[in-house]
Parts: sequence; C-alpha cells; structure tokens
Amino acid sequence: MKRKFILTLVVSLAAIQIMAQDKQEDKTKRPSPLVTVSQKVAGGATVTIEYGSPALKGRTIGKDVEPMDGKVWRTGANEATVFQVDKAVTIDGAPLPAGKYSLFTLYNGTEVSFIFNKTWNQWGAFGYKEADDQLRVKTSWKKSGVSSERLTFNISKDGVVKLLWGDREASFKVK
Repeated sequence: MKRKFILTLVVSLAAIQIMAQDKQEDKTKRPSPLVTVSQKVAGGATVTIEYGSPALKGRTIGKDVEPMDGKVWRTGANEATVFQVDKAVTIDGAPLPAGKYSLFTLYNGTEVSFIFNKTWNQWGAFGYKEADDQLRVKTSWKKSGVSSERLTFNISKDGVVKLLWGDREASFKVK
C-alpha cells in the first residue's frame, strides 16, 4: 500500500512539473517585451515581424548594448527576431521565398547587412549559422530625426521596413 502511494505521488509530481513547463510565459511582461507588427504591402504579401523590444536605459549603442560592430545581432532581445512573408517577395530587389526566417543584422561602421536565416526558431544569435542564410542585403544606417528609447520596427504599406533604435535608422524594401 505504501509503495502504491509513493508511486502515485511521484507520477503526480512529474505530471505537475510537465504541465508547469508547458505553461507558456507571458512574453509581453518581459523587460524587453515581445512585439508583433504586420502589414499587407503593395503586391499583396503580408509581412510580419515578431521581436523582443529592448530599451536603451541610458546605455550607448555599440558600447553597452548591441549592435556591436562586426558581430551578428539577433536584431532585438530574447529569441531571434522572426520575419515572415506569406508570399515570395523581393528584399531590395533580391528574391526571398515565402516562409519564416530569423532576422539578424551585422553592423560594420555605417553599413548594415540584414540577414534572413532559415532557422527561425532559435534563442538569440547563439545558434546562428551562416550556412543557413537564405538572403543577405546590404544597406546603411543613418541618424534618425527622433531618438527611439525602445527598438522598434515599422512596416509601411509601400513595403518599407524601418528599424529604429536610439538615434539610428536602417531600412529595406519588400516588394
């Protein structure tokens, strides 16, 4: 009888542990909350970006907070930023098939490479593999007229995707 009780207790505790792990955390309550932006752009494709939105909190970009020159950045916080299109598109004229991608950036001075990686479900840039890149497009960042305390993505109806972070702005066009 005692063995049966102990076995039942162990099984019950294991079930509770599994259910607790499966319970999804509210990602909007993180210090860098999860944000989703979506827009149907010219040509009919829907562009969706899901990202962790960190705050500067007085830190200096490139010194205290990412992006750091020469290092691949998840372009947000927490999980890698997810870029999704429901139709094949072009990014600054280069083809990108419909699907989900992790969106990374690589800053070198004022040059920015936007990297669309096939492994979209990953934590940060720790699992990033260049061999899984679907597309890289180069552009440059410029000083924005307004400083953005939180990392922010905007998508216009004409397909311009803007990344705003601190006093920096970088963009690419989806068609």
